[in-house]
Amino acid sequence: MKFISIITVALTVFVATATAQTKMSCCAPTATEKFAQTAADKLFMLSHLNPLPFLYKSQRGHDIAFKAADGTDAHGWEVKAKTKTNFYIFVFHEWWGLNDYIKQESEKLANDLDINVLAVDLYDNKVAATREDASKYTQTVTTERGTALVKGAYAYAGEDAKVFTIGWCFGGGWSLQAAIEGGKQVQGCIMYYGQPEKSVDRLKTLNCDVLGFFGTKDKWLNPQVVDEFKANLKSAGKKGSIYEYEADHAFANPSNPVFDKAATADAYDKVVTFIKLRVR
Repeated sequence: MKFISIITVALTVFVATATAQTKMSCCAPTATEKFAQTAADKLFMLSHLNPLPFLYKSQRGHDIAFKAADGTDAHGWEVKAKTKTNFYIFVFHEWWGLNDYIKQESEKLANDLDINVLAVDLYDNKVAATREDASKYTQTVTTERGTALVKGAYAYAGEDAKVFTIGWCFGGGWSLQAAIEGGKQVQGCIMYYGQPEKSVDRLKTLNCDVLGFFGTKDKWLNPQVVDEFKANLKSAGKKGSIYEYEADHAFANPSNPVFDKAATADAYDKVVTFIKLRVR
């Protein structure tokens, strides 16, 4: 009887421990979350100079509140299309947060394409003014929280929404993760120098083409990382149009000293063409 009691207690402890671990996190860390830990790297932090002061006065954009999939409050910034449409672009900010640069880019996309644009706030109403804060905020975004925000955005847009995703740096990785999570609703994924998903099995669940932009001078998302991404997309049976510019990390950010105007303009033209070809 004592032997049976010991086994019963052991099983009870095992089940309780397993249950607790399951409640702690429903999602295995993606490559995006793992890359976010790079933000703690001193060299990575120092490579991002504090953004230049910038104030954007929007004509049509506005803050919105929606529910994340975990039931908590979520924040975003929306620009509705002038003509009613089910097409959306989900925008994912870089490590500074949903600042005025991101709002400006979101409204530009909305105006040039006449599509609904929703910028998802991964930092829950926090915007970094210094690289120290950016580093801290980036590391707090777990796969579980980010996925809950992404799923909340899809619920907000509605089951009939046809979605494109776009993001830069930290947000570039989340653009890809959001495209994977969106299933058949996703029409296309655009990522600027974001962390690629390394799991071929996860990439196999992607239901859209990928348009990617990277800089050959990038010390982190370097040509080797890009080549691996291309190979993984091919192994997964997915189509990717990946472009590499002789530029550095964050080359498309006008507040960054390494901003490359020509590369940014060329990439944006490709983005517009990519989306227009898929809007029916």
